[in-house]
Amino acid sequence: MKNISLNIDKVLGTVSKEQIYALETQINESNTLLEDGTGEGNDFLGWLHLPSSITEEQLADIEYTANSLRAKCEVIVVIGIGGSYLGTKAVVEALSNSFDWLQADRKNPVILYAGHNIGEDYLYELTEYLKGKQFGLINISKSGTTTEPAIAFRLLKKQLEESVGKEGAKQRIVAVTDASKGALRKLADQEGYKTFIIPDNVGGRFSVLTPVGLLPIAIAGINIRDLVAGAVSMEKTTGIDVPMSKNISALYAATRNALYQNGKKIEILANFHPKLHYIGEWWKQLFGESEGKEHKGIFNASVDFTTDLHSMGQWIQEGERTIFETVISVEKPDHSLVIPTDEANLDGLNFLAGKRVDEVNKMAELGTQLAHVDGEVPNIKISIPEVSAYYIGQLFYFFERACGLSGYVLGVNPFNQPGVEAYKKNMFALLNKPGYEKESQAIKSRL
Repeated sequence: MKNISLNIDKVLGTVSKEQIYALETQINESNTLLEDGTGEGNDFLGWLHLPSSITEEQLADIEYTANSLRAKCEVIVVIGIGGSYLGTKAVVEALSNSFDWLQADRKNPVILYAGHNIGEDYLYELTEYLKGKQFGLINISKSGTTTEPAIAFRLLKKQLEESVGKEGAKQRIVAVTDASKGALRKLADQEGYKTFIIPDNVGGRFSVLTPVGLLPIAIAGINIRDLVAGAVSMEKTTGIDVPMSKNISALYAATRNALYQNGKKIEILANFHPKLHYIGEWWKQLFGESEGKEHKGIFNASVDFTTDLHSMGQWIQEGERTIFETVISVEKPDHSLVIPTDEANLDGLNFLAGKRVDEVNKMAELGTQLAHVDGEVPNIKISIPEVSAYYIGQLFYFFERACGLSGYVLGVNPFNQPGVEAYKKNMFALLNKPGYEKESQAIKSRL
């Protein structure tokens, strides 16, 4: 079976192979830090060999629970924020029929999300939509006290209990949380919810291959065994024993750092396949939260082509030359659709008649690459044979491994996120949360 592949040829006008391979020693040292667990953030390396450590018993338990919820529910609300929902949404959006949720005879529950914002209108409209629906909840939180998901769960738990009673709700709520501590663990034990564990040593943005992602992905009807198998294959091909020239995670990490050192401070992840939009959203969190520290780090942005060529395309082509582009290219779409002939030909497109839509898309991709490289935008290309669970599993692990390596080369701890706490302290003080009285007085004096 083929693997995803990496091509860095179109960056070589900006940086040389010598500059990229000058980082090989640092890449090897970073790989050793990962494998030996001797680098910063080593208490969050559970993702490193997670794919190959997932057992048959764990997969069977997840599938059994998924089938149980599928039998009871027409809607599943996944409650979580950051890595607790982005990985799931990325996989589900990539591998589901784009219009399945509109079909009355769909086979799988509709997957919705809550707890990823504090939008009152969003939550109100969600609760209105759920009225009269058979729905269930997957609440994902290590602590159970993170503000956004805790508010959503409080509201939706109340609605579910009012709809089907406490006993009925117990059969439709699953908690994915800490093994032994935290508010959600305590509540789950008290109420008798089915639970899955978020490993202590796996951070949220690396958690898609834990029950955090695997349970809702299975409920959506996606083969989680294929997803895991793809990640296992990439774990093997990006290991410490694979030289950088053949290790695509290592080569990607080295290339983006060489570009960064050469003044390319912004990385744009582009795709020409609309279903990959949320892959870009997950990727932004993975690298942004991992590397943006100590006033260092590449700024991450993502675009959907060709759509964004009609908006951001101008800036990418002719704006400040501080950017480089990483393109996810899908070799083969799932379906075939041929452009018909039109006798009047008023749109002038008969020269495309008989061609598949994907052929036009591929030429748009190639034309864009040439234009952007001519416009001094270095291009990295990641090729995926097809959008399937196996290759999405490969892609996720490829990026995760590259992120760990890249962060260490950059000289930061890739596995913490201290800056994320700043807004929370201010918010709690402004809301007069107990214990924040001193901060409240200080902040209010500034308003």
